[in-house]
Amino acid sequence: MQLALELLMYLVVILIAAEIFVNALEHLGEKLGISEGVTGSIFAAVGTAMPETIVPLLAIFAGTQNQQLNEEIGVGAILGAPLMLSTLSLCLMALAVWKKRGTQGHLSPERSGLTRDLDFFLVAFAIATVALFVPHETAGLRAILAFGMVTIYFFYVMLTLKASAALVKDGHATEAGDPMFLSRLGIPTNLATILIQLSVGLVLLVLGAKGFIHGIEHAAPMLGISALMLSLIIVPVATELPEKVNSILWIRRHKDTLAFGNITGAMVFQGTMLPAIGVLLTPWAPQKEVLAGVIITLIAAAWLRLMLLRGQLRVWHLAVNGALYVTYLSIALS
Repeated sequence: MQLALELLMYLVVILIAAEIFVNALEHLGEKLGISEGVTGSIFAAVGTAMPETIVPLLAIFAGTQNQQLNEEIGVGAILGAPLMLSTLSLCLMALAVWKKRGTQGHLSPERSGLTRDLDFFLVAFAIATVALFVPHETAGLRAILAFGMVTIYFFYVMLTLKASAALVKDGHATEAGDPMFLSRLGIPTNLATILIQLSVGLVLLVLGAKGFIHGIEHAAPMLGISALMLSLIIVPVATELPEKVNSILWIRRHKDTLAFGNITGAMVFQGTMLPAIGVLLTPWAPQKEVLAGVIITLIAAAWLRLMLLRGQLRVWHLAVNGALYVTYLSIALS
């Protein structure tokens, strides 16, 4: 009971920190005059991806005294996040508008940005999957693959930023939905205060993630499952909450571009930068749970890309992504 309360406390810290961070990011996007695509796919995606990004980084670099446990938490958190985003998160987003839009209801994100997100993710995550079969002793080849994934992300950022100006002209400029939190204390909203609020959110995220890692260390043996499985399944459910909540709120307000961009932009970030670290610093081996996770993730992203290619996204299409998550659970827990 005490452990559950401790994990819940750290989770609350993570969620509050993410809200602080994302709120400041929206105002930064509005102040800089950038498109919803950039704010959703880069700013909000990276910002709300901070919890699940920091967990594996801290686990690998500053986790527990047990190196194998650190690596299992790191690999599980790295691969569990894209899996969760591409399956369960998209399905929950569809469920949020199922009643209002119907099974055949249309989803209308800005197509060029979503297409770019999915294309970059599929290429990068395919490389991460191939890297599972490259022996850990082959450091040179692994380093090349890791460098390739990092390069893909920076190329993706450049293309997304380049497309911003045209999207703003077409009416896709970022507008902050709520006042900045600091402004409610009577502090003026300017670039300096926005950066201060961003920093506060980041510090809280680090503290919350660090506590969460130590909670996992004690929870895994009590539940009778490995730290790898805990990190693949339970940690992403918790740390992906900011993406889920924000995307659900946005899609219910008919801000489909922000809703999808928040998820698929995080997929690109977490499918490039974090696997690159995993390839370099962990065994990164094709265990059953890991291999099933990457294959299901690729299928889920490819399904969404195929439906987008066919011309229109409908609410029921994302239910398929949810079914793929259930498929993964049945494989991993069998």
